[in-house]
Formats: sequence, C-alpha cells, structure tokens
Amino acid sequence: MSRQIFPYVADDMSALARALKGELARAEKAPGHVELLNMLARAAGCRNFQHFRAQAEARDRLENPPPPATPEPPVDFLRIERIARYFDADGRLTRWPGKHSDRLPCLWVMWSRLPARVVLSEPEVNQVLKGGHLFGDHVLLRRELVDLGLVTRTPDGREYRRVEQAPPADARALIRHLAARRAG
Repeated sequence: MSRQIFPYVADDMSALARALKGELARAEKAPGHVELLNMLARAAGCRNFQHFRAQAEARDRLENPPPPATPEPPVDFLRIERIARYFDADGRLTRWPGKHSDRLPCLWVMWSRLPARVVLSEPEVNQVLKGGHLFGDHVLLRRELVDLGLVTRTPDGREYRRVEQAPPADARALIRHLAARRAG
C-alpha cells in the first residue's frame, strides 16, 4: 500500500507544543505510531488522524479539481452516411463491414436494439440479432458484442445482459440516422 503524504501546518507553534505536551502527559507509556498520529491530529484541531486525513483530502479536491473531460471529436457525417449503406431501408445490417472502424458503429446499432436492463437467454439474443441483419451470422455479431464489452454473459452462456453505457458520438449519430431513415 502506498503511503499518502498530507501537509501538516501549525499556525501557532506554541499552541502546538502545549497541546502535544498535554497529550504526552496523559499517556502512561511512550505512544505508538498511531497514537502519535492521533495526538498530532488533535493538536491541529481535528478529532483524530482519520478526521485530519479526510480534511486534507477534501482540501486537496477543492484546491485541485479534476481536469475537465476531454470533448468528443466531432462527428464525421459523411462517414456516418457511408456506414449507413451497410444497412437496408428497414435498418437491417446487410453485410459485415470489412474495416474494423466501420464495424464498431454497426455493433453499437445492434447493441441499441437489445432491451436495456433485461436478462436475456441465448435464443432471445439470437432472435434480436437475426432480426437485425441479413448476412446470416448472428453468432459473429453476438461474439463481437461480448468481446467488445457491450454485452456480458454468464460463463455457461445462459444469460446475456446489455452493458449500459453511452455510445460514442459517431455511433449515436448512426443510430439516429437509421431511425430517421426508417421513420421517413
């Protein structure tokens, strides 16, 4: 376990010395490591070392907020239109993309068609995937979804569950584009 370093500042050394002297006078024998930490924390105005530590961590979070999240790259809508050509007018995947970068958004579309927060059996997952593609390899789609962490399954393969997460911006754009194309 790594050791955390907390700054210890005493505004009044005389008050600190008096407080430590009182703490040491109450001790029956030489204090151990934890007892010394608690004494120092109480001399600094905290209840114990855990309180001191929590105060230091909170101060650090306030003084050093986490950096802002990096913005997603802008969506390339020409690329989305190109990837949308892998789908027919009913939104079914007609063929498996050759490029890996084209496969990911397509898999997100298949992921979006699985019901959220529902445990599915393998035949139920197969039914959804078979209805969503035309090239006859639902097993490939199921395996890819699991390998990418978009779907989890039990070790025996009986239960499948969609992993709830926000799709990347390009996948969201593709899902919206296909839905609009189907509706319009």
